[in-house]
Amino acid sequence: MKFKSFSFGTICIDGVKYDYDVVIDRGQVRKRKKKPSKEFREEYGHTPLSAREELPWKCWRLVIGTGAHGALPVLEEVKREAASRKVELVILPTVQAIEAFQKDPKHTNAVLHITC
Repeated sequence: MKFKSFSFGTICIDGVKYDYDVVIDRGQVRKRKKKPSKEFREEYGHTPLSAREELPWKCWRLVIGTGAHGALPVLEEVKREAASRKVELVILPTVQAIEAFQKDPKHTNAVLHITC
């Protein structure tokens, strides 16, 4: 998987430009479906990452990119779920999350927030 660019609001993966949050699940890229987490939006100011979303747990390591400025909240329930599944959870601003993902992409999945 090649990350050509990331800037506030867009990310380019394998030559395809995305203008929305993405989930990388075993080499496949899809749009992050935030609807299950929308109920927390008012409490956090924007939609956080919750365990109610369809997270890509089939991996050894899950990297979460928290946005350009690292502002995406990750709920404690995600951290507990990762621990119960014995999945290493790495939470970093998106630029650093991309670097972490690239260190071992074979065994790593990701959720990448592309704004805030």
